[in-house]
Amino acid sequence: MDRRAPVGGSALDTTESQPGLALTPRTRIPSASRGLARSVGRVAQSVAGPLLGPRSLHGAVDGRTVIVTGASSGIGRAAAVEIGRAGGKVLLVARTTAKLEDTAREIEASGGLAAVYSADLSAEQSIDELLERVLAEHPTIDVLVNNAGRSIRRSLALSYDRFHDFQRTMQLNYLGPVKLILGLLRDMRERRSGQIVNVSTLSVQTNAPRFSAYIASKAALDAFTRVAAAECADDGVQFTTIHMPLVRTPMSAPTKLYDRFPALTAEQAAQLICDAIRTRADHVGPHLGAFTELGYAISPGVAKEVLGAAYRAFPDSAVARGRVDEDESASALQRAVAQLLRGAYW
Repeated sequence: MDRRAPVGGSALDTTESQPGLALTPRTRIPSASRGLARSVGRVAQSVAGPLLGPRSLHGAVDGRTVIVTGASSGIGRAAAVEIGRAGGKVLLVARTTAKLEDTAREIEASGGLAAVYSADLSAEQSIDELLERVLAEHPTIDVLVNNAGRSIRRSLALSYDRFHDFQRTMQLNYLGPVKLILGLLRDMRERRSGQIVNVSTLSVQTNAPRFSAYIASKAALDAFTRVAAAECADDGVQFTTIHMPLVRTPMSAPTKLYDRFPALTAEQAAQLICDAIRTRADHVGPHLGAFTELGYAISPGVAKEVLGAAYRAFPDSAVARGRVDEDESASALQRAVAQLLRGAYW
């Protein structure tokens, strides 16, 4: 089943006579009812899809153009390589041209196609120039993967004079992706085809202490995605949110405690992006996120106490406290909690 095919347009839309049923202008199904039927069809399709078996990644991207931001290293690079191997034409976006060219060479060595686009996704003008260059050379974009991001782990007690932390995370993690989406969405809706994959974080669901700037920016993108998905539901454009668990990348490296905690590799995290493209699911992520959201909804007071205990148990990193040479060995309690709640940020 091609999950991108529009649902609806069945006998509800015809005026042909059938035994015992004559649809006239007075008895035709109202447009609101047809819209309801399409919505029911999409729900049935989303339920039946996993039962019938998902598409392969090759079937999802072969011959199609995919933008991957943050493609110079880590998760973005690993995802871009997998998409290129599967037959997608990958447009690689990040600030550092040399690293992007390394990614492109790896993709091309496996027989894939790649193009390099250097851009600063925290700068509005740079995004405008990126969109102009990309669309001039690739008028049809099939998938946008908003993977580039900035994480800051720092308590509020160390943030009183660091308002810029909140500004720069919001700029890169929220405003940048939204500007890219707006630049591509009109054409996707007109073609009735396309997918937006937004890489968020499990911390949005778990409300991890010390990540207030990071979580706020990703939560804003999550909210935007839910609204946009509803508005585009009839237009063939799929929005997917990935609540990414802890991944061992250069972004997490400053917190040395994470060296002792279970975490995904960049390649494992990239598979979540590939799964999102392959299945066109609304959401990809660990069940832990849903459980913690449910717990907060049932008893926010208890959730606050639990998170408060976590805040006390997992201190600010040495880097956040300006003590880069300080040892950060994980205690037995910290390791036990990290093992119990695998993938959570602390």
